[in-house]
Amino acid sequence: MIRIFLIGLIAVAGALWAPVSLNAHELKTALSTVLFNARTGNIEIVHRFNIHDAEHAVREVFGKGADIISSAETQDTFANYVVERFSLLRDNGDPVGLEYLGFEIEGKFFWVYQEAPSFEAPQLIMANNALREIWPDQINTVNIEGRGDIQTLTFSGNTEYLSVDFN
Repeated sequence: MIRIFLIGLIAVAGALWAPVSLNAHELKTALSTVLFNARTGNIEIVHRFNIHDAEHAVREVFGKGADIISSAETQDTFANYVVERFSLLRDNGDPVGLEYLGFEIEGKFFWVYQEAPSFEAPQLIMANNALREIWPDQINTVNIEGRGDIQTLTFSGNTEYLSVDFN
């Protein structure tokens, strides 16, 4: 009787653990840096995604045949997807024209690069919505550097736009 109970308990525990372990290495987080680089006079934007998350995302967004590891076309499509879902706005609401510079895969990360000429403004408004329509629990963090103390914005839940003040 005890043996049957233990076998049943192990089966239930395994069934409960399986969904967690299947998604355990999906982090569902991304980190971006917006750097006001005084040396170059540009705003440099770097987006970093866990390659495993990107791998799952491209299949979800672009179809089951999408392959971010081996396909340069899928890589470019994903990078453009990221660029389309990130925006900077001046304090008056005008968009900042961001130039897409490219992407690379390095180790376990997928990197996307953008830049724009720097400008002075008391506030910067931004949106960072990549992967958030796929996974409601996706968290996109943005660190803003080079204009005083490092400031951090966190895009989660229903948050579409956030702003940072430089005063």
